[in-house]
Amino acid sequence: MTFQEDKLDAFQQIFNNSKTHIRAFPGCRHLQLLSDLDHPSVRMTYSHWDSPEALENYRQSELFRTTWATTKVLFADKPVAFSAGQLEVLD
Repeated sequence: MTFQEDKLDAFQQIFNNSKTHIRAFPGCRHLQLLSDLDHPSVRMTYSHWDSPEALENYRQSELFRTTWATTKVLFADKPVAFSAGQLEVLD
């Protein structure tokens, strides 16, 4: 997600206020906020879910709708989202 530079603090506050609720959402195993070291206005949430259905349940929840509504107005560019599958198991 690319944010307007002057909106980064606002996003951080939104994330701080919602992260505990997202982590407690059924099916959420992990949630982390990352930043792009080369592009200071870019943030990424990295999460693990029990299943695609668990993620979809979150995306259909009031928690997601309200969090997303307050987040998307802070963007400087269209966000990118994708789901990934593990190709290799690390020891």
